[in-house]
Amino acid sequence: MAFDFCCSWNPSLFLLLIIVAFFNSSQSILAGNFDQDFAVTWGDGRAKTLNNGKLLTLSLDKASGSGVQSKNEYLFGRIDMQLKLVPGNSAGTVTTYYLSSPGSTRDEIDFEFLGNLSGDPYIVHTNVYAQGKGDKEQQFYAWFDPTADFHTYSILWNPRSILFYVDGTPIRVYKNLEARGIPYPKNQPMKVYASLWDAEDWATRGGLVKTDWSQSPFTASLRDFKADACVWSSGRSSCGSNSTKPWFSQELDATSQARLKWVQQNYMIYNYCTDAKRFPQGFPPECTANNSTA
Repeated sequence: MAFDFCCSWNPSLFLLLIIVAFFNSSQSILAGNFDQDFAVTWGDGRAKTLNNGKLLTLSLDKASGSGVQSKNEYLFGRIDMQLKLVPGNSAGTVTTYYLSSPGSTRDEIDFEFLGNLSGDPYIVHTNVYAQGKGDKEQQFYAWFDPTADFHTYSILWNPRSILFYVDGTPIRVYKNLEARGIPYPKNQPMKVYASLWDAEDWATRGGLVKTDWSQSPFTASLRDFKADACVWSSGRSSCGSNSTKPWFSQELDATSQARLKWVQQNYMIYNYCTDAKRFPQGFPPECTANNSTA
């Protein structure tokens, strides 16, 4: 009798379980559509959407590169993008994915990927601008081949800190140190940008290695854009005055701090906070606090 009760057929319950399972599944795989979420800003046809807007390709030849920007502006959030970078001899090329506000006093949070000769590692270049001032570069070698498959690059930006992730592994933290008089990006809504362009004068070995245009067109691919973020519209945030989303107050736990340390000990190749030649009068004031976890 107990068996009949627990396992008897209930069509309504079965249908409800299917609906819930479908909803949860669709939520977990839901990704942005480049046709709906982005606008091509330059490139004269070199930026293309494919697969009904699920894939974006950016190309570069000697005449021009290409770029896009999001239609929405965001003020805090977690932004994810999967990228597959230019394969082969990509020296001189730069693929970018970043957040930025307009104007000379802009805020900006950067991922830039500096191409290299075949067989040499890509450089993952990060930077933060606050009120128009950048010069906060950290660079890393990728610990995988970023041209063989797609990898997820994430920016988590909240009032406390900016976290950079690669495939869920944190590589950098930039803290809010406004209490010490150090500007922090928190008042200017930013759009998401992506581009592919020629920077042979500085991108590869300080400009010593030039772009081999016989290899062009160069192509980078992007997919699975996700913005779990506060949309800024008509002077208001979709999150209101405070957000209950987990990322809004997220910080690194002990496990994530250990992974961050692993990346920085093994793959960091440049840190502006240790460049004594660049800052002979002393390091920028944020370096002491940010170097404790970044």
